[in-house]
Amino acid sequence: MRILVLGGDGYLGWPTSLHLSRCGHDVAVADNFARRQYDFELGVESLVPIESLQTRVAAWREATGASIEVFVGDLTDADFTYGILRSFRPHAVVHFAEQRAAPYSMIDRKHAVYTQVNNVVGTLNLLYAIAEVDRDIHLVKLGTMGEYGTPNIDIEEGWLDLEYKGRKDRVLYPKRPGSFYHLSKVHDSHNIEFACRIWGLRATDLNQGVVYGQQTPETALDDRLATRFDYDAVFGTVLNRFVIQAVLGHPLTVYGRGGQRRGIIDIRDTVRCIQLACENPAERGEFRVFNQMTEAMSVKEIAETVVRCFPGEARIEHLDNPRVEQEEHYYNVTHTGLLELGLTPHLLSDTLITSLFDVTKRHAHRVRLEALRPKVDWRRHASPVQET
Repeated sequence: MRILVLGGDGYLGWPTSLHLSRCGHDVAVADNFARRQYDFELGVESLVPIESLQTRVAAWREATGASIEVFVGDLTDADFTYGILRSFRPHAVVHFAEQRAAPYSMIDRKHAVYTQVNNVVGTLNLLYAIAEVDRDIHLVKLGTMGEYGTPNIDIEEGWLDLEYKGRKDRVLYPKRPGSFYHLSKVHDSHNIEFACRIWGLRATDLNQGVVYGQQTPETALDDRLATRFDYDAVFGTVLNRFVIQAVLGHPLTVYGRGGQRRGIIDIRDTVRCIQLACENPAERGEFRVFNQMTEAMSVKEIAETVVRCFPGEARIEHLDNPRVEQEEHYYNVTHTGLLELGLTPHLLSDTLITSLFDVTKRHAHRVRLEALRPKVDWRRHASPVQET
């Protein structure tokens, strides 16, 4: 297959591109390098040094003999978006190219507006481009489990069969997201479903849980192929922060009581899920939804797992929760679609033991301690970050 990966320079986009290439697919990547600009803005870098996209692509060619084509541009530029589809003519488009951090979207008005415009407009341009260039292109879109919020009923895979006043219908599962970022993903899902229903497009919406891990078999081939390892309070995932705090001998900072439950998934399973979705496309006119997660754990349970697996002393500290969220809630998620396609999940404790602690120890000198503490408060409509 010819597969175009949008956001192919990012934390997940890069290892996904390598995995698809190693599976024998003809891969191209597109990126505007906005994620690298966020590092300059926030004054923090990936714990693991990452090479330029051009260096990465050259290293992949050296390691495997496979070529990856590169497009540089922005999906909010409609001409660029149409152009890459006409040039590469993909069978599938994997869409990672969005601002992905809830805290970033909650810094202030400017960051909220940027997140919504970048994410929603970029996806709209892509939908129109697919509709006009080739409606057989299968869109594989990275969504988020955060779209659902924390409802007091089971979370189904995108759709809900209901009966009301004696009548039955199948509707999109109700969404109640917890940040302007998650709201942008909800808008995406509705726009994609609309395009499938009206234009007959085919799309798979992958509502992904929190991803952990930094290495895949492909990135491990050469240090120049490494992907990001974000740990700061804006872009870093909670598990990454806990691992770094344990290695440095700092307490693991749990927000509130830590009863917030999350769906989680190993990065090795993420790239496999994308492969399975691409190789088993949705039908024409179908808006297919998979809940892309393998386990559900509370934040406190994640911290306790890190403490248990760490070969040394580690302890937990509870902080005031800067987010507006339920700290104890029902959470039961249906996630059978990808398992039925052949996913064999990795376990959280296994990943911690085999890779995360070792990666962190190797690069611990790069940690900026001040970046570990939360600075974005959901209850504020603005922040100390100045508008320019």
